[in-house]
Amino acid sequence: MIPLMKNAFLNESKTISSLSDFIKNTKKLSMGEQCFEFEKKFAQLQGRKEAILVNSGGSANLAMLQTLKNLGKLKDGDKVGFSALTWSTNVMPIIQLGLVPVAVDCDPSTLNVMSAQIIERLETEELHAFFVTNVLGFAGDLEVIKNICDERNIILLEDNCEGLGTELLSGKCGNFGEMASFSFFVAHHMSTIEGGMICTDDEEFSKMLRMVRSNGWDRNLSASQQQKIRNQNKIHTEFESKYTFYDLGYNIRPTEITGFIGSFQLQFLKKNIEIREKNYLTLERAVKDNPDLILINHSNLKLLSSFAFPIMCKDIEKKEKYALKFEAAGVEIRPMISGNIQRQPFYKKYVKKIQNLPGADKVHDCGFYCGNYPDLTEFDIQTLMNCLRYK
Repeated sequence: MIPLMKNAFLNESKTISSLSDFIKNTKKLSMGEQCFEFEKKFAQLQGRKEAILVNSGGSANLAMLQTLKNLGKLKDGDKVGFSALTWSTNVMPIIQLGLVPVAVDCDPSTLNVMSAQIIERLETEELHAFFVTNVLGFAGDLEVIKNICDERNIILLEDNCEGLGTELLSGKCGNFGEMASFSFFVAHHMSTIEGGMICTDDEEFSKMLRMVRSNGWDRNLSASQQQKIRNQNKIHTEFESKYTFYDLGYNIRPTEITGFIGSFQLQFLKKNIEIREKNYLTLERAVKDNPDLILINHSNLKLLSSFAFPIMCKDIEKKEKYALKFEAAGVEIRPMISGNIQRQPFYKKYVKKIQNLPGADKVHDCGFYCGNYPDLTEFDIQTLMNCLRYK
């Protein structure tokens, strides 16, 4: 059996041993110095000024949108575009926060929204923000998309939960949006069991994100930020300030376990990404020789931090054929993220306007993926190669 993911952690035995020692010896497990240290290290790794740790990638998405509403950057009824090939937690917060979701199609050859798709959507919809998903470690022409958004005063957000480490010639995925989310769920590039991060270069955003994370409190702000907000709200004592809620927020705080594991896992990340890319390029050779399959175009990438191995078939019949081959070989497979999210029951229940999305429908109907991670053996790779070959 080749599962979607074999282990919860990179270098699992070493991580579990170190985690056990940490839990035995630490005096605090609620959010504290371990979390703040991981934030500093991750911001440095990503090359951004600020990193805010939360309890999941989904919470990171929610926090970004809540931050924009709290700051008046978005208001009820504003239209937020999003990648149609995505995960539920990109779209549900848009609906929950009184915004209007507008699906943007993807290019099946890249699995991602390209600038052509966003330009086409802007012909019929006026967007106030665009939430782009970097699918399975691939990416669209983000530098062009960023320029389009800048020219039209559209706030660009990135869901980079599946793209940690991927680099375009013009920069890292996760560095194009005004804010970007990351996930550390067990099936991702690195794991803290559950966990997520938001990166930004904007001090106003980072300040509000820290408040949104902790019920609207100011407890995790700098001393100068605390003084400013307390003066604005006529809060004059430390006693009052501890239980003053300045804006809308949630309890989406991480634990010290999250922070400890995150910092510990970072030492293995570079090697993990290298192996994932090597595995992908090996498996890709079989796709190039198979007329039944569509080769994913990643020519715009300097470094492919492969999240999984996607199998895009020419039609539904071939998809069914190859899905059976993988299952018969003991390979666990799954749909391409959530497919065209418009076809999910919750979307049809809450959103009136359904867009025509031939690209997302193609991926939904003709695609699936299997796992790609450092623990794949030579036998596993050969098994996957055999499944991908044209017979």
